[in-house]
Order: sequence, then C-alpha cells, then structure tokens
Amino acid sequence: MAAGAARGAGAAVPVVVVAAQRSQIDIGIEAIGTAIANEAVSISSKTSNIVTAIRFTDGQAVQAGQVLVELDRQQLTAELAAANAAFDESRSQFNRSRELLNTQVLSKAQHEQLEATMKTNEAQVASVQARLSDTYIRAPFAGTVGLRRVSLGTLISPGTVITTLDDTSSIKVDFSVPELYIGELRAGQSMVAHTNAYPGRDFVGKLVSVDSRVDPTTRAITARAVVPNADRALRPGMFLNVALSQEQRLALVVPEEALVPEQARQFLYVMEGARAAKREVSLGRRQPGVVEITKGIEAGELVIVEGTLRLRDGAPVRQVGIVAADNEDAS
Repeated sequence: MAAGAARGAGAAVPVVVVAAQRSQIDIGIEAIGTAIANEAVSISSKTSNIVTAIRFTDGQAVQAGQVLVELDRQQLTAELAAANAAFDESRSQFNRSRELLNTQVLSKAQHEQLEATMKTNEAQVASVQARLSDTYIRAPFAGTVGLRRVSLGTLISPGTVITTLDDTSSIKVDFSVPELYIGELRAGQSMVAHTNAYPGRDFVGKLVSVDSRVDPTTRAITARAVVPNADRALRPGMFLNVALSQEQRLALVVPEEALVPEQARQFLYVMEGARAAKREVSLGRRQPGVVEITKGIEAGELVIVEGTLRLRDGAPVRQVGIVAADNEDAS
C-alpha cells in the first residue's frame, strides 16, 4: 500500500501556481485613426462653359458664398435681356386685357391665354437668371481651397474638378474598435490623438458618434471623434494614434501564460486539492502579461501557470512554486 502511494505521488505533475486576484486595469482604448475634414467638397461646374476669371489662390482661406470662379455669361446676358423684354410685353398685354374683359371686348378665354403667356415668360426670366447665377461658382461654406486645377480659357464640363474646399476648423477622426469594446464607447468620451508630424503634442477631442454596424469581416466598429483644429495643424488624411479616456477599474486577472487555448475556446487549470481541474473561461481585456477573466474562476483560486502542457482534467499535481502577484487587491 505504501509502495502504491509512492508511485502515485511520483506520477504527480510538478506545477507552479498563482493566486487569481483582483487588480486595477486600464479600460482606455487605443486605435489607429484617420483625420477627415469637418466638411469637404470638390468644387465643380453645373454646366459646360469657359472659365473667364479665377478669384482665388492656392491654399486661400475663403468665406461662405465667396466667388471662386467666373464663367462666360455673354450669351446668357443676351438671353436674359430677350426674356425680360418678352415678359414686359406680355405683362403689359395682360394688364390691358383686364380692362377689355370688363367691357366684354375680350373673352375670358383670351384673357386667360394672355395670363398664361405672361407667366410662361416670367418663368423663362427666372430660368435664365438661375443659369446666369451658375456662371458664378461660389464657396458653399467657409474653409481653405486646395490647388487650382483649371486655367483661364479652360472649357470645363459638369463634374470637372476646379479645386477642393475643406473646412478644417475642426477635424473628424475615424477609427476602428473591436466589437468587444462596444459597450465601453459613449458620446462625450475624452479622446487624445498623436501624430508623428508633431511629436509630444496632444490633440484633445471627444467621441461624438459610433457607426450603426459592425464590419462582419473584421468584427470591428467605426467610431468618430472631433478634435478642435484652430491652428489648422491637422490635415485631412493624416495618420493618428488615438487613445480614449485612460480610466481604471477592478478586474480579476491571471498571467497570460496560464491560458490553454483550444480552437476558439480558452481554458485554465486550477488546483483543487492535489488535482488539476480544467475550467473553461471567458476573457476580457488584455494588458501586457495579464488577461482579465470575466467568467470561470473566482478570486483566490490557485491557477496553474507552469506545467500545463503535461496536464489533463483531474490529473494529480504537486505544487513546487507559487508566483508572487505584482498587485494587491485594490478593494
């Protein structure tokens, strides 16, 4: 009997353990973001026409409604004069017809026809005026124009890009966050962005919105923050490192090396007396060297961190060491 016990003790796997404990972990989110102008548009023409004047310079700050480009309007000016003359004539005939209608010299049908002609001519005037207005290409909002892409005398077509206009008084920063952290995103959350273009400078903003869909391929969701940019230091398209509010909370953590992955599942071996018990666990946040356990073990249980490769559920074990925890329970 004693020999059997000795053989059983000799078969026990030597292991090193650590006590699962609650420690403070960061709940901030770090991501890679892209700078986007608050408003951005490509300036183009609605019609085919010839450029007769350019009223901006590359990189100029412009106001909303400011004329950027003028197009040829000689033909439209003539059309407007003809349309105004026709409208004035038809209006005069209509006004005379009202007097004739009262004396029954003119029939009601003739009077209505003159009224319709007057209204048609009035609409024609408005149409030409609108087309004439389109020969002045204006800035739809205040911002900074980009490089000029046309010259005087250029025949441009609808969709031809004349220049770009960006409002960079504030910058939108779009970044992707793993779906695991969706519950930790909230409007108004503080955000700090950094760029290699300005080492050591913090660009502070706030989270303003989160996309309504998770990307089924990356299992990530896009969030958007806004950063004030009064000095125009940030430019659209810049690469930014984003960090959302570095808050902390208590969490049950164990060393990462204790994890035993099996396909998409994660397990730990826990000391139960002189045997190893295999537990499936759910993971939370990861930090260098440790991982949060949200389900599967309790604080104070002894988790095996060395010797797991030789273990199976219920295997006899022999504790040969215990890892000292770096952080004490903050509670």
